[in-house]
Amino acid sequence: MSRTVTLQVDLSSGTPAYRQIVDGIRLLMVNGELKPGDTLPTVRSLALDLGVHFSTVAEAYRTLSAEGWLELRRHHGAFVTERRSPSPAPKAQADFGVKLRQLIAQVRAEGLSTRVISEELKLLARELPPGP
Repeated sequence: MSRTVTLQVDLSSGTPAYRQIVDGIRLLMVNGELKPGDTLPTVRSLALDLGVHFSTVAEAYRTLSAEGWLELRRHHGAFVTERRSPSPAPKAQADFGVKLRQLIAQVRAEGLSTRVISEELKLLARELPPGP
């Protein structure tokens, strides 16, 4: 089944466009908005929609394929696959903690209060789909 993919890329962001596409599509899959068997837009179609070069979208699709999220079929497109949850690498939890602390430090520096950050984290935790 083909689904409409709603993504936005901020070309003025410090985050590379391909990474924004990877993160956006991954979020749609984790949230269940894209399901196994769904077909993603063609590389050229998504590139035109986002205003990026087709090689940027192709790189994002290859990255998601390498992570096990997509199956790429030449001349047929990209399909969401049934992805088994990998066993976490030994450093995964520690790395997550470091990244989360860095993000919290960044938003605190931008003026967000501890209360707002805490409420947002609680809300996000409730919205997480069941998993391992």
